Amino acid sequence: MPTSHVKRAFKFRFYPTPEQADVLARTLGCVRKVYNMALAARAEAWAIRQERITYNQTSAMLTAWKKTEELAYLNEVSSVPMQQALRHLQGAFTNFFAKRAKYPRFKSRHKSRASAEYTSSAFRFRNGELTLAKTVEPLAVVWSRPLPEGAVPSTVTVSRDVAGRWFVSMLCEDSGVKPLPVLDTAVGIDAGLDSLVTLSTGEKITNPRHERKDRAALAQAQRDLARKAKGSNNRAKARTKVAKIHARIADRRRDFLHKLTTRLVRENQTLAIEDLTVRNMVKNHALARAISDASWTELRSMLEYKSAWYGRDLVVVDRWFPSSKLCSYCGSLAKAMPLNARTWTCGCGTTHDRDVNAAKNLLAAGLAVTACGDGVRPQRSTPGGQSSMKQEVVPPQRTRAAAQPRG
Repeated sequence: MPTSHVKRAFKFRFYPTPEQADVLARTLGCVRKVYNMALAARAEAWAIRQERITYNQTSAMLTAWKKTEELAYLNEVSSVPMQQALRHLQGAFTNFFAKRAKYPRFKSRHKSRASAEYTSSAFRFRNGELTLAKTVEPLAVVWSRPLPEGAVPSTVTVSRDVAGRWFVSMLCEDSGVKPLPVLDTAVGIDAGLDSLVTLSTGEKITNPRHERKDRAALAQAQRDLARKAKGSNNRAKARTKVAKIHARIADRRRDFLHKLTTRLVRENQTLAIEDLTVRNMVKNHALARAISDASWTELRSMLEYKSAWYGRDLVVVDRWFPSSKLCSYCGSLAKAMPLNARTWTCGCGTTHDRDVNAAKNLLAAGLAVTACGDGVRPQRSTPGGQSSMKQEVVPPQRTRAAAQPRG
């Protein structure tokens, strides 16, 4: 993938004036309304007439809706975010008919992400100031990091989270994303719960357990919320308090994962990880909270796109590869390996730390792929139609054992 054309979204928090907050809140509501009306029209046309409605037809519907007395308020906000909502709906149906996604769902006022996308015709970015259509004054953006030199945003997305915080995301081409110098280092990465990751070098990264640190405050806030009358202002305030605690936990977790994955990608040319079935693992109610807090899926996602950006090789080892039960010294396979066995001794006399041994086996499997390409499963293409840089190792034999997390 040509790194000179990598597009990155730079997200910043901003503090709108009461007038700006009112305009933006109404914009979010109009975007949600138009999306839901267009989805209902498309669903009805298919159910009754077996007819597929196109983007151009929904755009014409929007023009007609704005001329009615009932929906005249749609004229009070910028039309660009509403048009973009129709384009997003078109993309959702395209993915559905291509069997890449489920049928589009209606947007909920309380549960769906509240966002509005502006194209270049609906915003102005000059001298470090961002002004959106209908907002009159520039937004009070907290520029926590500089944009790439000479970067011109192609789109700007405004969003408000459940905690009431406002964010602006600016999509720019980042010429600074270039392949890093080639290294001769490689690492196996074993994900766990006591240690978030264990490296084949023997290093263990402690799991910060961000959710556990705020668990008491979260429980108290949730109890307070449960006591409030539904529909009351006090319940809305209590809901916001709960959302703020969740947001603080998520922010800390994301920050930690970004620092960890950036370090691993910068220090190693080849990274080998295991293909964990997190969706199945969280069905274990005794471990679901801990697994969710570890956020292994987000860890893998960050490793994938950062490896692609910086010219690293990410090898994904099949979930049935017996990394824990395989002796990294002699290659023999243990018959059983209960989850509580943190160390074990092989018949050859080698005593293993369970996680370090697994990481070493993942590294060996990854190096075998990079050396000869044996046992590599073809990878899906990225949304842009280009192949991902990660590879996947398939073991010669699969054992139908229940997927269990390594703690």
